Amino acid sequence: MNEFLNREFLGNPLQDYFIVVGVVLLVIFIKRILSKWMASFSFKFIKHWSPQLQKADFVNLLVKPLEYLLVFVAFMLTMNRLRFPPQLNFNVYRKIKTVTLNGASVEQVSALTIHEMLTTLLELTVSLCFIWILLRLIDFVALVLEAKADLTEDKTDNQFVVFFKDFFKAIVMIFGALIVIRVLFGQTIVEKLIAGLGIGAAALALAAKESIENLIGSFIIFSDKPFRVGDTVKVDSYQGTVEKIGLRSTRLRTLEKTYVTVPNKKMVDSVLDNLSLRTQQRAAVRVEVAADTSVEKIQKVLKDIHQFLGNHKNVEPDFTVNLNDFTKDSYVIQVIYLTYILDGARYNALREDVNLAIMRFMEQYGVKMATKIEVVNDPSQQ
Repeated sequence: MNEFLNREFLGNPLQDYFIVVGVVLLVIFIKRILSKWMASFSFKFIKHWSPQLQKADFVNLLVKPLEYLLVFVAFMLTMNRLRFPPQLNFNVYRKIKTVTLNGASVEQVSALTIHEMLTTLLELTVSLCFIWILLRLIDFVALVLEAKADLTEDKTDNQFVVFFKDFFKAIVMIFGALIVIRVLFGQTIVEKLIAGLGIGAAALALAAKESIENLIGSFIIFSDKPFRVGDTVKVDSYQGTVEKIGLRSTRLRTLEKTYVTVPNKKMVDSVLDNLSLRTQQRAAVRVEVAADTSVEKIQKVLKDIHQFLGNHKNVEPDFTVNLNDFTKDSYVIQVIYLTYILDGARYNALREDVNLAIMRFMEQYGVKMATKIEVVNDPSQQ
């Protein structure tokens, strides 16, 4: 038995192959148990951040990347017992370049062997697993912050969490890209890239001018808070409810239920009307009555409208009821009033109530409309 185990194959004893395969298979079989235990053990140190968050949420986020990390780390550690077979270490890629050395041209040969390629592939895989774990940790921190944000009535806190989750994920992805470049092409390339950023920063900033302005605009929105998620706003020709504030743009759900994306730079630089922050709503009614209507009848209608609005509990005292204008074909009665009702359905019900009352008073005194009755409402209410 010992003679069989000590028999060499491709420069390594069979015993070492069995050990490597056995350890890797063992880790594969128990990877789910180990990853759950590691995640549960880590949760003990962070559960005080948000007691209401369940351990299962944290474990479910980390268990998958931990499984892959355990398998690849076990494979890398056990592979150290083996010597890579020289007969398999052939060149995968061979490059010849001519350089000048001491005034003479010299050919340099650089080659990539199968051993180097496999080592690079393993390092790349482990690095990607670590990046994956960092991204999942950001998701967990976002869950913690969202749980705390749900305790407040302000929806901006929830959107703030989404914003910074995307922001930090973008940073991790940038560093992850540098790590991948380092593994694939070496430290020298990364150093040259970082050094080149100083030279190309101006060109990069110029090319990404709009994106940078939008990113700065998003920070201004979160710090100055001209609007929040859930607010109804009007900017330029767009009006809708804010559904999301992102790194580059703000998403609005319009009255037609379309989904409009507005760059954050425009949201900051343009004149923005936050309709949700209004304290009152305004309504204006313009009634044109026939020109043959007597003055007494018009006065009676004006008096009854004035009395009706004064007794209405949802109409503010500072209202206007008057004979605003007259033409050769009609007299114009103007009614303007304010209300604290901000809900759209209740506001429309109030407006209907007032309009029906005006029609009843006109019918009561036999006042005829000229050719039409035009109801003019505040454009912000459309």
